[in-house]
Amino acid sequence: MPATLFEKYGGFGSVSRIVMTFYDKVLDSEEIGDFFDDVDMTRLIDHQTKFISYLLGGPVSYSEERLRRTHATLDLKNEDFDEVARLLRETLVEHKFDPADIKSVMSAIEARRSAILSTGAT
Repeated sequence: MPATLFEKYGGFGSVSRIVMTFYDKVLDSEEIGDFFDDVDMTRLIDHQTKFISYLLGGPVSYSEERLRRTHATLDLKNEDFDEVARLLRETLVEHKFDPADIKSVMSAIEARRSAILSTGAT
């Protein structure tokens, strides 16, 4: 029996596929796609793969301070966060995550809302 969700869902290879699916959705989103117009997507996907791996209990460290620094200049709002969360949930369903595991991942994301959003986000 796997000790972590990271192991349960296949490790880095699987997480990488999940992140690729997720960013296909993000880039197509009318609400948040524009945030990524001038972003080095290869680098972002690498970082996001590490972040999702971390959330799943994988062998990666990711601090809230790093999340704050990374998102500080983006002026993100709650609506932006909600759209990202919706697309991540949709992606996890497509990749056949168990409902309880989706709930766990989404709770972990939600717990980081204040670190990701800009000060004074509405």
